[in-house]
Amino acid sequence: MNELISHINDALWGYVLIGALIACGLWFTWRTRFVQFRMVGEMIRLLADSSQPSERHHKHVSSFQAFAVSVATRVGTGNLAGVATAIAIGGPGAVFWMWLIALIGSATAFVESTLGQLFKQRHETSFIGGPAYYIRQGLPLSSRPWLRKAGGWMSALFAVLITITFGLSYNSIQSNTICGAMQEAFGWSPLWVGLALMTVALVIVFGGIHRIARVSAVLVPLMAIGYFILAVVVIAMNISLLPDVFKVIFLDAFGLDKVVGGGLGATMMTGIKRGLFSNEAGEGSAPNVAATAAVTHPVKQGLIQALGVFTDTLIVCSCTAFIILLSGLYETPELNGIALTQAALKSEVGSAGPVFVAVAILLFAFSSIIGNYYYGEANVRFLLNHHSSRLSSHSSLILTLYRLFSGGVFVLIGALATLDFVWNLGDLCMALLTACNLVAIAVLGKYAFRLLDDYRTQKKKGINDPVFHRSQMPEIADAVACWE
Repeated sequence: MNELISHINDALWGYVLIGALIACGLWFTWRTRFVQFRMVGEMIRLLADSSQPSERHHKHVSSFQAFAVSVATRVGTGNLAGVATAIAIGGPGAVFWMWLIALIGSATAFVESTLGQLFKQRHETSFIGGPAYYIRQGLPLSSRPWLRKAGGWMSALFAVLITITFGLSYNSIQSNTICGAMQEAFGWSPLWVGLALMTVALVIVFGGIHRIARVSAVLVPLMAIGYFILAVVVIAMNISLLPDVFKVIFLDAFGLDKVVGGGLGATMMTGIKRGLFSNEAGEGSAPNVAATAAVTHPVKQGLIQALGVFTDTLIVCSCTAFIILLSGLYETPELNGIALTQAALKSEVGSAGPVFVAVAILLFAFSSIIGNYYYGEANVRFLLNHHSSRLSSHSSLILTLYRLFSGGVFVLIGALATLDFVWNLGDLCMALLTACNLVAIAVLGKYAFRLLDDYRTQKKKGINDPVFHRSQMPEIADAVACWE
């Protein structure tokens, strides 16, 4: 089974998704006039101004909390174990392709999260939305008949895929990595660690998005800052070797031996897969939580989510890559995944290294588990509300079962499964999910471009806090539930 999944992944990633991701990223970068580079200052300003919900929206999720939840799912296993796996399999050159997909993918993240805000809907004390919602509401606006008809089934397909990918498959990856790190550092049994994770995860996921947002808003800054400080210390200790690290990365990415030996494609594929797993740009996950934020203009959350891609890959992933490459242990055949990261830190800071990584991965990956759960819940609710009137009367039971499987069963499965199996299953789910979302945002991206033009126009007029009303886009007003 594992070998079959691996062959399917090679076909999907090698012939379809890499080209589509790069093409979409370049198109969105050009069409938004390089928004991810020109508006970095505005991204930081918006994040600083949105640390708390406004008084008017005191019961809603703040823009900063939505950012924290999305970063919680981004900053996790992909940054510590995923980067190590990319280097072990694809070589140091894989790091370059992780950087590239982040630089162009941040424009994709902007577009999908802006669309998530535009087509969001009200839900109890917070908003709810994501690709399933903008596919269902947005595709019927197309002038092409086949796209108008596709809105219903494509939205249901996406909701099913993201529920399986994040709520189930990705949670098994996070659990597997935590258990591996704990076993490496302390010799603890994966079974007992898995049971403990399952218990705590179930307590939190039954608390809803507000509890998830509060937990993430505390954990994410602490774990990211702590890990960044450690990486800076390691790099400072080896500052004279840093030019050689960059040389190794670029030579391995474009070296003649890679081209002649046929290894360039494998390096690209590995780097882009692990980069996408880490930063999620174009995967369709971040828009689910971006839609929950209470903001005055959809572009605001689009900009903040684009900043999340930079935070994840260019900072946190690079920290791990530098630690591993400085250690020189990436050429050790028996080291892979989180064990490679732990061994690299041990070589730099001593026996405390593996312990620190074990604690860091516990925080990183556990915050990802609870964030991943929310992505699934939002889409289970979508399916119940929009595609299954017969099941809606049993919505409480269905949600309870989903919580038990996401926070319980698959966390325990991940603890006991092999590393190769959980990563291969995750790659397959990620490929299908990303393909579905890229089709949608390629069609609907024009609305994000118009919103960005409106935002920039208001800023040029001296309006520091731009506001959007759906009356500004009358041709789609009926498809937009909020923004009166």
